[in-house]
Amino acid sequence: MIQRIIDDFKEATGAALRLTSLAAAAAVALFITLSFLCAAAFVVVLDSYGLVQACLAGAAVFFVVTLIAAGIYTARKKQAEARAKMAAKSAMHTALADPMVIAAGLQVIRAVGIKRLIPLLAVGGLALGFLASRQNVGDQTPAE
Repeated sequence: MIQRIIDDFKEATGAALRLTSLAAAAAVALFITLSFLCAAAFVVVLDSYGLVQACLAGAAVFFVVTLIAAGIYTARKKQAEARAKMAAKSAMHTALADPMVIAAGLQVIRAVGIKRLIPLLAVGGLALGFLASRQNVGDQTPAE
């Protein structure tokens, strides 16, 4: 049984490695293709307008590509943060709504006693308040 699991793991790892190497080869080929296309466009603009204009045209094209990539990066980063925030809220909601958690909480109250538990809850509430205010301060840092 363990040997079958190991064989499956080896097979999956080998397949992933082969796919990754194919993707890397495709990326290198795409880079070379784009390099030759940029060189051809540079030569065409150089013949038509001159050296300075060809360099400025190439810089403008790559600047536009950079702006588009930065915009996509920013949008995806915001989506990932929103998804993480929703997942955290969902996980906390399901944890608090779980009957086992409620039963464990009731057992703790019975074991410790309500009179001893009130000061502990007060200290925990203060710590939670400090933690929440500290996280809000951390959110005000400038973006990368």
